[in-house]
Amino acid sequence: MIKKTTFAVMFGNRGFFPGSLIAQARQDMVETLQRSGYGVLLMDESLTRYGAVETPREGEAFAAFLQAHRGEYDGVILSLPNFGDETGAVAALQDAGTPIFVQAFPDELDKMSPDLRRDSFCGKLSIMDVFYQYGVKFSVLKPHTVHPSSPAFQQNIDHFARVCRVVKGMRRMTVGSIGARTTPFKTVRVDEVALQRRGVTVETFDFSEVIARVKELSLDTSACKDKAEVLRNYTSWEGVPQAAFENLTRLGVVLDQMVEEARLDAIAVRCWLELQKQLNVSVCVLMGEMNNRGVSAACEVDVANAVMMHALNLVSGKPAALLDWNNNYGDDENRCILFHCGPVPVQLMQDPGHVEEHAILAGSAGKGCTFGCQVGRIAPNNFTFGSLLTDSGATRLYLGEGTFTSDPIPADFFGCAG
Repeated sequence: MIKKTTFAVMFGNRGFFPGSLIAQARQDMVETLQRSGYGVLLMDESLTRYGAVETPREGEAFAAFLQAHRGEYDGVILSLPNFGDETGAVAALQDAGTPIFVQAFPDELDKMSPDLRRDSFCGKLSIMDVFYQYGVKFSVLKPHTVHPSSPAFQQNIDHFARVCRVVKGMRRMTVGSIGARTTPFKTVRVDEVALQRRGVTVETFDFSEVIARVKELSLDTSACKDKAEVLRNYTSWEGVPQAAFENLTRLGVVLDQMVEEARLDAIAVRCWLELQKQLNVSVCVLMGEMNNRGVSAACEVDVANAVMMHALNLVSGKPAALLDWNNNYGDDENRCILFHCGPVPVQLMQDPGHVEEHAILAGSAGKGCTFGCQVGRIAPNNFTFGSLLTDSGATRLYLGEGTFTSDPIPADFFGCAG
């Protein structure tokens, strides 16, 4: 799910520092990035002195270069082989339109003569200061100075590439709200305008349209045949009635069609009780399969956390899952059971698990009417968690890190838990 990240690279310069360092910096930076699998865009070296940016005019030349390649780069690396010039950097990058990473080459203690010293340590501070004054957003990471050949730089660039993926993926994100929020679940109410002001569009769909499309869809279509094959290979269906499998197949095709038609990056689905009463299925396993291939799918019309799932997916390049902080774990205050009814992608599970009835909803919808819950256990691993909400026109979120352990969960615990 990770697409190649391309960086536009700009080199800063200040005239009374050695410009001779720039040619080697250019070579070192390009070789390192390409060796690490990143794409590189460089302005023609002949357009400015040393192919770097010092003056406002040279900054304008680099800005024109970025404009000509708009859409071809995901982020900009401002590399400082020497001190660099603040005014030229602002002219070059104030309209870059992407994240900017500021990197400074380190001085060497045996090369401090005027024709060899860089002073990039100080120059980076100065450029950061002036960027802040101009409102130019930028990223910096430790260590303050780092050579492209350093393992620390590799870690920095991996981090920055993730920043670029998130910014690019969230800036024009579209999330599908499929069905009205279930009345008891006021915890998932969301302000669509607050999301829109941050670049996230919410498109709403009536659930009656979904059910009508499912009922009209023939199993003889190639889409249904392909979907049935995917689902059979995704998890175990032993004991699931054929009618339920067929309706889940149709429903899976319709959800995929809606994602394609509306160009949705994520969806939040009304998952009860219309599906159980009218189609005799639960959608859990389908959302797990969508999550598994990078289309974030949240239960209970939890639009805000569908957005958060998409962000986590972008930054990690791996599937995200929607889980509840659900149960205490004995008397241990540092552990709890995270759970949901089955939309956990198999990439996060110990094994593919199996599909069965929804043990809780069956009491309301009737026995035999809730197949689609995927039962399994989450594999032990480190994970990042987060949640998003809207509040009085603002968006608020938290992030944290934890570990899924190998501690046992009672065998009669349904759904997917860790």
